[in-house]
Amino acid sequence: MNTYWHQTVSIGPYSFPRFIGAPLDSITDSPFRQLVRQFSTQELLYTEMRHVGSIAADKDGTRTVRFESWERPLNYQVAANSIDFIDAAIDRILAAGVDIVDLNVGCPARNVIGSGSGSALMADIPRLTLILKRMRAKLSIPLTIKIRAGFKECNAVTIALLAQDCGVDALAIHPRLQTQKFEGRPDYVVAAGVKKALQIPVLLSGNVVNWPTSRMAYEATGVDGFLIGRGLWGRPWKLKEMFEHSQGRVYAVTRKEMLACAVDHLRRMIAYYGPKGLFAFRKHVPFYIAGMQGAGDIRTRLVSMECAVRVEELLHELHASVE
Repeated sequence: MNTYWHQTVSIGPYSFPRFIGAPLDSITDSPFRQLVRQFSTQELLYTEMRHVGSIAADKDGTRTVRFESWERPLNYQVAANSIDFIDAAIDRILAAGVDIVDLNVGCPARNVIGSGSGSALMADIPRLTLILKRMRAKLSIPLTIKIRAGFKECNAVTIALLAQDCGVDALAIHPRLQTQKFEGRPDYVVAAGVKKALQIPVLLSGNVVNWPTSRMAYEATGVDGFLIGRGLWGRPWKLKEMFEHSQGRVYAVTRKEMLACAVDHLRRMIAYYGPKGLFAFRKHVPFYIAGMQGAGDIRTRLVSMECAVRVEELLHELHASVE
């Protein structure tokens, strides 16, 4: 019997379930992570990516390192294009209390690579080496890295071995080139090659959205764990669902539970962001009402409302109307 799904993945001194909450910009913020914790208490969660310069400039930390202690275990993801600001940023992150720090070497966004950060670092090995060594020297907690298959050309194994040599404790790979963004099939052959080359844990990111896709990905790559990103958006119960299914147990969230979660999400967004929280909540609305009769009209009503109280009232009405 394969015991893989009954074991954990070890990163530094920690052990976590194999399904991990990936970073998604403007999605996996503190309110959303709080929701995930309602379902999954032990899983590792990543923060959204923040540039070390922004963290260093945030004098009181309220914009960049604000989170609740019970969101932990937490992996704080940073971007960097030089060693400037690394020391100040890490001091601020460590003071806030996190468990792991992650360097993003995989983001394909134009504004990120234009600054020399994200996946652009895969094409600048000397710069990446300096950043990794500075971070490793500064950090007293585990350091991880998230990469792609490559920037314009595939060099994932070379970068992965460099990261391991620099003292990185675990590596996540999204096996597409920067030029592919999120299009096409992830290259699991590349991910398998990285896994084979390394002694540190390797996590897979990309197109793993449920238990069947994670099982298929494991069989193709042998990786140690999975970052769940787009599959988690609007479904804070997804890590719990995938874990239960991997254990052979039935797990499903009812429509009432989804709508109750939507109300909870809205309240947390308002508490965190103030009035702007209502507008930040709108991007999550389609997921909570997907599949409902008249979902299109309901969505239009919810996203056009400018009063959080009225939005919550409508969500309560929907909750009362379903079985």
